[in-house]
Amino acid sequence: MKKVKNILIVTGIFPPDIGGPASYVRILAQRLSKDYKVKVITYSSVRKHEQDKNYQFKVKRVWKKNFWFFKHASFGLKVFFTCKNSDIVYSLSTLSGAIPSLIGARFFKKKFYLRIAGDYAWQVAVEKNKTDLLIDDFQKAKKTGWIGFLHKVQVRACKSADEIIVPSKYLAGIVRGWGVSGDKITTIYNGVAFKSADIGQEEAKKKVGIYGDILLSAGRLVPWKGFRMLIKIMPRLSDISQLFRLVIVGDGSDKKILESMVKNLGLERKVYLVGRKSQEELATYLAAADTFVLNSGYEGFSHQILEAMTAGVPVITTAVGGNKEIVRQGENGFMVKYQDEFNLIEAIRSLWQDLELREEFKKEGKKTAEHFSSEKMFEETIRVLIN
Repeated sequence: MKKVKNILIVTGIFPPDIGGPASYVRILAQRLSKDYKVKVITYSSVRKHEQDKNYQFKVKRVWKKNFWFFKHASFGLKVFFTCKNSDIVYSLSTLSGAIPSLIGARFFKKKFYLRIAGDYAWQVAVEKNKTDLLIDDFQKAKKTGWIGFLHKVQVRACKSADEIIVPSKYLAGIVRGWGVSGDKITTIYNGVAFKSADIGQEEAKKKVGIYGDILLSAGRLVPWKGFRMLIKIMPRLSDISQLFRLVIVGDGSDKKILESMVKNLGLERKVYLVGRKSQEELATYLAAADTFVLNSGYEGFSHQILEAMTAGVPVITTAVGGNKEIVRQGENGFMVKYQDEFNLIEAIRSLWQDLELREEFKKEGKKTAEHFSSEKMFEETIRVLIN
């Protein structure tokens, strides 16, 4: 392979859209652009973004609200023709990005790398109400129709890739279960380049306009993130302390359902759905938070947990997926079963009552976050991409 000069990164999400994958691409592209010419092609909730001109790499956006055919055709053509002048192609999208990336890479004889951060077929099945199964059980289930097609395409893309990068040992196991050789799967943990807000907690609460004992949660508003359960248990948490406030940062398909729950339960003064926030705004919310709660049914590897730990916020989450590779039970956080109302409430109660334990979680959480640095992630990723 000739010396690498140009790198194409293909993704389905990029800032200002929020989420772990968006943060990952931004961090990686910024670091790669110090030594290589980098182009990012992404689907986007905005046509243009002011921040793009400040990056050292080029960002090509395809507006998500375009007509379905035009949107995907435009994206695919941009990816295909950009492959021509790229030395390597790295796709973080497992379907709409991976297909044109693979075709372009093979046509122009380029190396094709793929990052798998989850099971796309399962995510679509959950969002379309085609399954109630969690991701582990879904792997064993028969897949038919559109979901079966998505699964086959996903598996084919993995088997055709030169190398596959996954963010956790858990996901490496998922991909091996698809019949992909373990020899071409590399686990590289996500790195965190999160900057905590340089303000005190009371000042942060004043800035966000929410007071009391703040239980913060963040992520895409999708069914498996468990936000419905957090809202559901708020009346019982209020019996423990009238000062509890639930703040949910994020946007997504479940937004209207969550808003209806808040209204129907009369929790307008207890639960705040504050929408999508920038990294700087999220830092302020974390500075204001007393506890970070992530009641998720699936996490490949959670940026949100590491960001909370970096900010010194004690963490309560679920014992699923890659979470178990970050949280050490009772040492740097609590883990409970997904949708386990009783134990989730008890974990929140215990942490609220035990100041010494809270301080221990903060201290150990910060130590944990330091282990997952963006520089370490970059070094390991570049060793795979540039070999």
